[in-house]
Amino acid sequence: MIIGEDILERACKDMIETILFCLQTATKGTIYRIGPMPRLQAVRVTSGVRRDNGEIVWGFPEKSDYDPPGRVWEQYRDTPDRVKEAMAWCVEKGKSWTAEDPNQDERSVRKQLRNEPEDHNHMEPVLIKKSYLYGDQPNCLEYPIDCQGKQIWRDSEYVVVAVVKIHFRPGTIRMGDASTKIIKKLSRTLGTELLSLHARETLSEAQKELARQRLQSCNVLAHELRNTLIKLGFIFSAINAELSFLREQWESQITLAFPEMESKHHILGRLNELAASGLDTVNGIPKLMKVCETLLQEQRELDTLSLMPTIAEKWVENKIRPKWRRLLESNAWDTSRDEILSLLDRLQRAMWIGTDENLAQNMLHLPDDLRTVWPKIAYTDFTVDKVFMLDQILAFLNHPALSIPHKQQTRKILTSLKALVEMIPEVEERANRIILSLKNGGTTDIS
Repeated sequence: MIIGEDILERACKDMIETILFCLQTATKGTIYRIGPMPRLQAVRVTSGVRRDNGEIVWGFPEKSDYDPPGRVWEQYRDTPDRVKEAMAWCVEKGKSWTAEDPNQDERSVRKQLRNEPEDHNHMEPVLIKKSYLYGDQPNCLEYPIDCQGKQIWRDSEYVVVAVVKIHFRPGTIRMGDASTKIIKKLSRTLGTELLSLHARETLSEAQKELARQRLQSCNVLAHELRNTLIKLGFIFSAINAELSFLREQWESQITLAFPEMESKHHILGRLNELAASGLDTVNGIPKLMKVCETLLQEQRELDTLSLMPTIAEKWVENKIRPKWRRLLESNAWDTSRDEILSLLDRLQRAMWIGTDENLAQNMLHLPDDLRTVWPKIAYTDFTVDKVFMLDQILAFLNHPALSIPHKQQTRKILTSLKALVEMIPEVEERANRIILSLKNGGTTDIS
């Protein structure tokens, strides 16, 4: 990925700071950059350690094999003559590694070499879809190979671009617990942020010659404005991710109150059954097989997401319906054609069930105020002009009758993100002062 060192370090610091704010038992965070293929050089970008007074100290307090320039894939991958590393697992598998019991951690390098257990930690890979980085020709890529000569990632939809490592106080981290889920969720946000930075930096390469001729003050202005955009993108994406969880929980409440109502999950399950029923008939027709397999994958993915109704409706209209139209041109689904068309219409309507005020008012197992506030919050697309809603959302999460999983963790995350949101006006004010100074032909004080 093409990302400037300063910008990358700042984005990683934002990520570590957010995790340490959200997870009170976390003591240290480190982010490693991975890439490019096939070298997969793993390099420590930055580390942050939380002191007893809550202050975060940045830098590399301990020496590591992954200090710049880092290590290439051949130096840390699994081989019979080398100790196993958690880094190799995360990069090759694209899966997390949790050292909940350092004495039994089979991938603790320190324990294997010196019989000294490392501390409790969790390592999470940051994944980005291949198509986002390399376009639609993944087969042309040169993939890394394992010690047996097999290509890794060839059959995967994703590549690993970074690894996040978070250290915890002893006994406070468990595989699959709430803390690991929070880290995984935030790592997805970091992946989106890195992809955005990559796209921006790729574009800026074509403008470098002109940028060198600009005044130093203009560079400072661009730097400040870029920081503002980075903050906005990261924070609002993270807040919307939390709101999607509240949306998922609200729709679960509707299913609980009206079990007989046809849900998105039920309709997509039936569409998957019908799609799979025609696979044998179109076997031997590669184009139809490919369409059907892609359709099944996209329907399953839609079933797992809690999207805003407008986005979900566009998903159905732009991804699901066109593929069904292509399949229905064959005779493999003739007997179920009418049912499929009916299901597709009902699916689009089902995307809006959560916004039905009549349904909300009849969910008598919830207090009146929850029935009114919950859907309004859950179906909000959080943007800069809706910052005032954060207090309302936090008050909602503090409601004694609200019973949802990870309620307190969600509240802690949003409280931390609120603190970051409140920093944005100050940054924007500084940028405005710089602009005004440039317009007046004066000097700029950025301290």
